[in-house]
Amino acid sequence: MAQNDEGFMYGKVTTVSGNVYLGQLRWGDEEIFWNDIFNSSKVSNNNFKYIHEEEEQDDEKENSWLDFDWKFLSIWDDKFSSTSHRFACRFGDIKSIIIRGDEKVDVLLKNGAKINVRGGSNDIGTKIKIYDAEIGRLELRWSKIRQIDFMPTPTSLNYKFGHPLFGTVETYRKGDFVGYVQWDHDERISSDILDGKSQDGGLKIPFGNIKILESKNSGSIVILNSGREIYLTGSNDVNKENRGIIVTSDQLGKIDIPWREFKKVTFEKTMQSGASYQSYPTPRAIKGKVKIIGGESLQGLIVYDLDESWDFELLDGNDDNLKYRIPFRNIKKIIPKNYNYSLVTLRNGLELLLGDERDVSEENDGLLIFKRNHEKPTYIKWKTVDEIIFD
Repeated sequence: MAQNDEGFMYGKVTTVSGNVYLGQLRWGDEEIFWNDIFNSSKVSNNNFKYIHEEEEQDDEKENSWLDFDWKFLSIWDDKFSSTSHRFACRFGDIKSIIIRGDEKVDVLLKNGAKINVRGGSNDIGTKIKIYDAEIGRLELRWSKIRQIDFMPTPTSLNYKFGHPLFGTVETYRKGDFVGYVQWDHDERISSDILDGKSQDGGLKIPFGNIKILESKNSGSIVILNSGREIYLTGSNDVNKENRGIIVTSDQLGKIDIPWREFKKVTFEKTMQSGASYQSYPTPRAIKGKVKIIGGESLQGLIVYDLDESWDFELLDGNDDNLKYRIPFRNIKKIIPKNYNYSLVTLRNGLELLLGDERDVSEENDGLLIFKRNHEKPTYIKWKTVDEIIFD
């Protein structure tokens, strides 16, 4: 199988001084793939703005938020919701990031919509690394950057930060998960380092040299590609202080496995880096049918939890100890089962009983349904929802 680097993040960085750099991108020491998640906080719902209306086809406008006056929705948001809402999407759904200050950012989506966000995570304010093919590796402070424009990654990169971590993660009670691996929420490429203490002192092992990692007692067994075996302790990379192992699947989204559920990971070499930038479709409005307890049904555009409006946005829910983050475009149906759990059916047929998070529990602020032409919406309380079927 030929090498394919199209899953790595790539783009153009323009600095406040007017200089331009082009190449592979990395957000600090973390996000590096299109399937990695950009996290922040929405300023308010009325900050969705449409920029390039002429680029949309007429038959798309009935199924889109792009010609909608979000100031109207802010009235509903203020009335029903007293909570702040997170913004999260995969980097593959973003066209540009325009930096307005230390905490303020405009996120421009592929469909021309603009979302104003502020702070909310270390994705805002971090250093941006870029592997410029002519200059080499450099690191830019956030304050030096004016704009980041994303673009398709070449099939083969002559210079890159490392290779993807891919493998099978075994759990104690939830089965096995196969996909791209984030270790301790951070390390995700071959050049990243596993830290730990052996009998002879501290070690720093590149993940590219590791075949197997297995939790044992207060540390981990590390088996290298050569078959050499080492027992490590004394670091959150190898003990119960580990923040979790995330597995990324194109069908599911991201599954965050806590250390107490983690048993073992077996890495395997892959020439594939994941979904390409072009494979992330133009964001569409969330649309479908909502059945209400008692028999009534409403069809139209949906604002989920008075917050999520686009199909790239993520539904959060837990399966016991495992945390799922699933793009709405991967979801076919949601059925609230009780005050804390909902049955989520994916488009591939997989069913997940997810709970604890506000998206799937009684903490959900409810739904708005716009039946036609963005007329006054119908508000539906979460406790009255029988079933949601997405188009």
